[in-house]
Amino acid sequence: MKNYSNLASEKYKYFTMKTFNYYLFATLLLLTACGGNDYESQVHYPGVDYEPDSYNEKYKDYVENPFVLVSEQPVSTFSIDADGASYSNMRRYLNWGQLPPKASVRIEEYINYFTFNYPEPANGENVSLHTELSTCPWNAEHYLLRIGIKGKTIPENELPPSNYVFLIDVSGSMNSPSKLGILKAGFKTMVDQLRDNDRVAIVTYAGYEKVLLESTPADKKDEIKKAIDQLSASGSTAGAKAIVTAYEIAQKNFIPNGNNRIILGTDGDFNVGITNTDDLVKLVEEKRDMGIYLTTLGVGEGNLNDYMMEQIADHGNGNYEYIDNADQILKIFVYEKSKFYSVANDCKNQLTFNPSAVHSYRLIGYENRSLQTQDFANDSIDAGEIGSSQTITAIYELILSDTYKETDIAAFDFRYKIPGQKESRLLSLPVQQNPIVEIRNASENMRFAAAVTAWGLLMKQSVYKGDANKQMVVDLAKDAKNFDPHNFRQEFVNLVSKSNF
Repeated sequence: MKNYSNLASEKYKYFTMKTFNYYLFATLLLLTACGGNDYESQVHYPGVDYEPDSYNEKYKDYVENPFVLVSEQPVSTFSIDADGASYSNMRRYLNWGQLPPKASVRIEEYINYFTFNYPEPANGENVSLHTELSTCPWNAEHYLLRIGIKGKTIPENELPPSNYVFLIDVSGSMNSPSKLGILKAGFKTMVDQLRDNDRVAIVTYAGYEKVLLESTPADKKDEIKKAIDQLSASGSTAGAKAIVTAYEIAQKNFIPNGNNRIILGTDGDFNVGITNTDDLVKLVEEKRDMGIYLTTLGVGEGNLNDYMMEQIADHGNGNYEYIDNADQILKIFVYEKSKFYSVANDCKNQLTFNPSAVHSYRLIGYENRSLQTQDFANDSIDAGEIGSSQTITAIYELILSDTYKETDIAAFDFRYKIPGQKESRLLSLPVQQNPIVEIRNASENMRFAAAVTAWGLLMKQSVYKGDANKQMVVDLAKDAKNFDPHNFRQEFVNLVSKSNF
């Protein structure tokens, strides 16, 4: 895979594809508009008097991490989070002129939607570590600590072959261009990116599961896309049994040392068989040791089960993304396709704060990724995965000690497993920066991360938002866009600027 920073040159290459996807999506909308007036088939255009029904969407609200006294708890341990769904879901709401539900806001996913300009790993490692300190823009008495992690970039000609199973919800609730329509466009776009030595199988489910396409070499792209074109929606939703079938097919066609992955596309509205999220989590936990990853793609509005999809992806050694528009298809399936190739498994962070330097700290986001201190060195404890070229960022808000005198702030320890290995590797990095810089003089990485974090605090309606406001977010982000290969940072600035909040 090419280095992410060099992918800008591919934009022209995919311009025609992007135009086609927009055309396809608009055509699907038009055809649906002519088909009836029921809720699922109505055309939903931005600016039209229609609001997504958030009350039928399922989210899990987490209490925000509080400030913790270093004298009482100097160690902070958590799993990485490689998801980006919460950000694109927020974008959907803002484009409808609404605030996202508070429970839908996971600030770590806002930050990790974006790729940061971190250095490549060295010394034979699969990840690199980076830290930076600055003042806090929304509280003049506080400071920010950013920790950054990057998975190594694997050149495209060195990527292992892939064994994919597309697991696609074709139940009645998916009968919408913003659901099954956009998934069909997305999977066909992905097929165009596959190499001849990759393989694809397709499993569908409604009232029952069906193997629509047995595992097929990707040199038969027309055959695979023809199968995708056959997809239509009707019936109830028996998703759990289909998940089992997908794992069976993935295992049957397993590629040793390859990328074996199920990609589930759904609104998450399971209503037949196993429907409880906890039971679904147990199901995928039983399967994850097979070396098969599970990615979930959420679509649509009104009955989106965000909580279920986020949980089964996390416990299935995968990631969760939400697709709200055609650009998001390109982001997932073209620009950032290398994320499907894991380079680091069970990734855990542990910060040990220096009580002579830090009075208290607060990890922003990652509320559902907290680990016990003893979990850090326990290789049987599951944690998140990092794909090729993928970056992970976390922000701590700090209150420094009265005795702080330009000493180390903390020790940053990181554990990960090389895919296929059972024992983790330990990396360590002292957190030191003297003197601490003002946020306006901090790196572009820091300023942009702070901007997105501040926006997340506002969307969360956080009690910790301090002086954060829309203008602060725009001011921080608009001058932190030199590294912006696909204009996602510029899109963020535009999204915030035009919002009514």
